[in-house]
Amino acid sequence: MSTNKIQLFENRKVRSVWDESAEKWWFSIVDVIEVLTGSDNPQVYWRVLKKRLADEGNETVTNCNGLRMQAADGNRIIKHQ
Repeated sequence: MSTNKIQLFENRKVRSVWDESAEKWWFSIVDVIEVLTGSDNPQVYWRVLKKRLADEGNETVTNCNGLRMQAADGNRIIKHQ
């Protein structure tokens, strides 16, 4: 069973999911980027960062799989963990 939660970090919302079977928390990378960078458009920030890392030969990004999380408007969208 997984449980969707909103975590707070410095009074900002970060979407997360608890995966009970794996005993792991998964966090929305876009939300984390927004909190840490203050970016007005964290989706673009993440997209540019992934491209730069891939161009440098960093394979970390290839290990980031999509995870469906509920958006602020109630839609379920894929966010990267």
